Amino acid sequence: MLKDDLFIASQYLLPQHLLSRLVGKLAECEHTGIKNFLIRQFMDQFGIRLDDAARQSRDDYKSFNDFFTRELRPGARPLDNASNSIVSPADGAVSQLGRIRDGRIFQAKGQDFTVTELLGGDETRASLFKNGEFATIYLSPRDYHRVHMPITGTLKEMVYVPGSLFSVNQTTAENVPRLFARNERLVAIFDTEVGPVAMVLVGAMIVAAIETVWSGRVTPPLRRLSVVNYEDPQPVILNKGEEMGRFLLGSTVVLCFPENTLQWDRELESGSPVRMGKRIATIGAATAGSAFSDEPGANDHHDDDDDHNDADSDD
Repeated sequence: MLKDDLFIASQYLLPQHLLSRLVGKLAECEHTGIKNFLIRQFMDQFGIRLDDAARQSRDDYKSFNDFFTRELRPGARPLDNASNSIVSPADGAVSQLGRIRDGRIFQAKGQDFTVTELLGGDETRASLFKNGEFATIYLSPRDYHRVHMPITGTLKEMVYVPGSLFSVNQTTAENVPRLFARNERLVAIFDTEVGPVAMVLVGAMIVAAIETVWSGRVTPPLRRLSVVNYEDPQPVILNKGEEMGRFLLGSTVVLCFPENTLQWDRELESGSPVRMGKRIATIGAATAGSAFSDEPGANDHHDDDDDHNDADSDD
């Protein structure tokens, strides 16, 4: 379609990082009139309600960023506490999930990318997930934008990977090669009861920044690959369901697990809505008939939940 072609062309032509920095400055503004106007317009456009928020009046937020990364009221997201459960790290929708095959992750029909490039180009790091499992979860503008632990883990390594800032939605996933391995991203490797688990927070157009609970805002002065080792006498240990990071606007979380460590819940498919704390997988080797144990593309219906489709072009 011409509309999609023009949209994709604009993604290559726009000054992605400059635009994101400008939006970030505006989102940090604490002027009462400006921040209230931005919050009101955003809530009206995306139909956002604050019923689940700890602060339920838009006047209680000091800036748009403060509103966008709002915390939930206690009990708003019940956590599946079963010892063998793996839970969704965020509110959003499943973009894709399934088997990592030949070191590649399925993105959309006709598109994929390698685990090696996703995790920053290190073959040894990528080998931990050979023939493993992945899940890609998209957060729309109306979603809760804090990211939580899907399983209890000890942080081993954090990798900042510089890159582009393409918008993330179904159109770009289908038309921008290696989208999630091209965009700026933060990789966190945790040691867990199932082995190493990678959590990749992927930036996007107008995503002002990514933050973690252990290091704050990740904004290297130079946009170059940066690796921080956390194997020291005071490790960072986060329990299942605890916050690990947040997006200041947009985007996507990619999870990677080792081979033969989990079974995805059968009802999950491309477009399935998920909520933070709800079980998405069970610890244990996948059986022959388990969900997404075959080619991930076979379950790709491209019929995203309407709530997320409406907002796709805005991240």
